[in-house]
Formats: sequence, structure tokens, C-alpha cells
Amino acid sequence: MEPKQSEGEGSGSVEFSEKGEEDSNRSSESGGSGSRHSMGSGKMKVVVALDQSEGSFDALRWALRHLFSDPSGKSVAGSILLVHVQEPFHTYVYPVGPAYVTSPVMQSVKKAQQMNAELLFAKARDLCSHKQVEVDTVVLEGDPKEMICQAAEEHRAALLIVGSRGLGNIKRVFLGSVSDYCAHHAKCPIVIVKPHTL
Repeated sequence: MEPKQSEGEGSGSVEFSEKGEEDSNRSSESGGSGSRHSMGSGKMKVVVALDQSEGSFDALRWALRHLFSDPSGKSVAGSILLVHVQEPFHTYVYPVGPAYVTSPVMQSVKKAQQMNAELLFAKARDLCSHKQVEVDTVVLEGDPKEMICQAAEEHRAALLIVGSRGLGNIKRVFLGSVSDYCAHHAKCPIVIVKPHTL
């Protein structure tokens, strides 16, 4: 199964249903002029957004199965950049004498975030271990929607792959959707993998 990019100047996005069939193929207009990326010859660089959700690991499994294996099941060389975005933790300070000292809670949260990222990457590397795939990781801080698109652009990704959490209509209105945002702002083709899609 190959992701198809919509015709036109915008970046392409495609969703796959739980049965693995193409669900929709729509063109997303990016805010600026994006560079074109080749998915043909040579090693393909793919960016996969990773978080604690099982949907993000479904996206990684989809990439490994459909992009890094030939029809016979043999591994195909390429590279994956795993991007994990941590939302910023607001710093609260309190005065101690003439100086200000950051709260110990801040340090605890940072340490927990670091450990969480390491566990996520370890699980992801284990999934990639049976493929001829170079795996790089990066941890960013900020709004996940914006940072994922920024990482894909800065690393000149041939393809951005994100999982879909399947938010309901009401939650989507209030919380927005990382996948929806990326579909409209990423400057490279994007695949949105629905839960349990292989």
C-alpha cells in the first residue's frame, strides 16, 4: 500500500481506515512555499511523531511495514527520525534571600519527562531493530502541532507520519487535532494513520 499525494501545489495527506484501505485523500495548503521531496530513489527520510499514545506506535508500525519492506517482505534501507514533543512546564519561583530559586517540582517534572522520552524511544527502537533502518531521535519543547511540522521541515523529511487519536467532533472543536494541524501546515506529504491500522 502506497500513500498517494494529491495533485496541486499543497502538501498531500492521506488517511487509512482500520482495514488499511484509503479513507480520504485531500490536499492541504501550507502557509508558505514548501520544497518538493523525492520518495523514489535513494534512502528515504521519514519523520514519525511519537508520544505516549498507542496510535503513534501504530503509525511507526505502519511506516516500517509499508515503507521499509519490499513486496517480498525484505527490508528496505532508509532512515526514521522519531520526534517527541514535550509541552513546556511553567516555572514558578519563590524568593530565598536576595535571589530566586526554581521550585524542586520543576526539576522533578523535567526528570520525569526525560525518563518518559527515553522509554518511548527504547520501545520504538525495539520495533525498528529488525529493519535496515537508521533511527535518530529528537526531543523538542513547545506546542506539539507546531514543533512536529517544524521538525519535518528542518530535517527535509520526504514524508511525515502521525497517528490519529480519533477525537470526537466536540473534543476536536475545543482541543483541535495534531493530525489535522499537520495535514494543513506540513510542507511535505503526510500520512495520518488511524488506530490499529497495519
